[in-house]
Amino acid sequence: MHESVSSSKRPRLRRLSAEEIELWLHVTRGVARRAGSRLPEPSDAQKENKIQPRDSGIEKAAQRERSPAPAKPKAPPLPAPPLAPLERRLRQKLARGRAAPEAVIDLHGMRRQEAFVALRVFLAKAQREGARLVLVVTGKGERGALGEGTPGILRQSVPSWLREPFYHAIVVGFEEAQRTHGGAGAFYVRLRRRDRVVSREGAP
Repeated sequence: MHESVSSSKRPRLRRLSAEEIELWLHVTRGVARRAGSRLPEPSDAQKENKIQPRDSGIEKAAQRERSPAPAKPKAPPLPAPPLAPLERRLRQKLARGRAAPEAVIDLHGMRRQEAFVALRVFLAKAQREGARLVLVVTGKGERGALGEGTPGILRQSVPSWLREPFYHAIVVGFEEAQRTHGGAGAFYVRLRRRDRVVSREGAP
C-alpha cells in the first residue's frame, strides 16, 4: 500500500533574488543552450540594480602596473649663505686711504648685457689671481636739476647679480664704496679665497 505524501511535507519553492539570477546568467553565458530552451528574462529590479562583476586581483595588479608611479617630490634647494659685510677695521682703513681695492672694473657706460658678462669675467679672474677686495664702478645714474635722480640700471642690477648662485663660490660680500672710491656709484666686493673653495668642493 502506497502512502501519498501530503502537500504540507513537500519542499517549498521560492523565487530567486535578482542577485542570484544575475549570478546564474553570468555563469551560463559561455554555455551553449539546448535547442528549444531559453533563459529566464531578468526582472525589472534586476535591470535597475545591475550588479557589476568585481575585478579580480590579477586585473587590479595589471592596472597598478599600467598606471604611472607618483613622482617623488624634489627636495628644495639649500639656501645660499648670507653675504657678509666688510669688517669694521677694513672699512675704516678704506675710508682713511690706508687700504685700497686690489683690482677695479668700470662698468659705467656699458650696456646691461655687456656689463653682466664683463663682471663675471672680471670677478672670476680676480679670484684666480688671489685678490680679496675689488672695486666695481657702476655710476650713480641720472640726476635732475635739483640734484636728485634715480639710480642707473647698472647701479640697480649689480647687487642682484652678485646674489645669484653663480657667485656663491666667488663673492663673500659687498657694500657701497666710500666716497674716496666712488661712493654710491661703486661697490666694494670681497672675494672668497679660491683654495678654500677647492678644498670644500673636493672634500668627501
